[in-house]
Amino acid sequence: MTDRTFDLTRRAMMEGCVAAAALGATGLPVRPAAASPGPGDPPPEMMPLRLTINGTARDLVLDTRTTLLDALREHLDLNGTKKGCDHGQCGACTVLVGGRRINACLTLAAMHEGDAITTIEGLANGDELHPLQAAFLHHDGYQCGYCTPGQICSAAGMLAEVEAGWPSHVTDDLTEPVSLTDAEIRERMSGNLCRCSAYPNIVAAIRDAAGTKL
Repeated sequence: MTDRTFDLTRRAMMEGCVAAAALGATGLPVRPAAASPGPGDPPPEMMPLRLTINGTARDLVLDTRTTLLDALREHLDLNGTKKGCDHGQCGACTVLVGGRRINACLTLAAMHEGDAITTIEGLANGDELHPLQAAFLHHDGYQCGYCTPGQICSAAGMLAEVEAGWPSHVTDDLTEPVSLTDAEIRERMSGNLCRCSAYPNIVAAIRDAAGTKL
């Protein structure tokens, strides 16, 4: 490779960076480009779909392969639900479906027509915070905040599981009501990762909210 070739490559890279920065400075939303079918591939199969999100019915026409996470973020502008790993490993995309917590990146939107879906935007009652939201604020249960919506939705589903008497791998006595110890909370929330490691405050917030009727 000659010096001239290297200079041209470097110049092209710099021009691309400047163009990307200029686009971001406009404040316009940047949507990911839709994948184009390859030669000989069938076109995407679209379908009408009605999702009930936070108590409101929303009508969409989606590619049948669209995940619930992408339907929420890219088609309904509900950006509170975060895309972290997109592989079901971090829990940032946790939402409640029928009151049970799921990873929205691992399920198709088409599978949830007729289901009651609750996202972080739907937990509060108007200006009144959900007890878990208030507890996370009080205990500073976040740092960057990226995982927080998933943490709170997961905790809401987890506390409902405890109230229903579901045991976990660390439950001491399966014949007695579940005691929500720190070990229980950590075990039940182990699917939600916090890269800032705010775990002690998250556990304290959940323990505090556990005594409030959710």
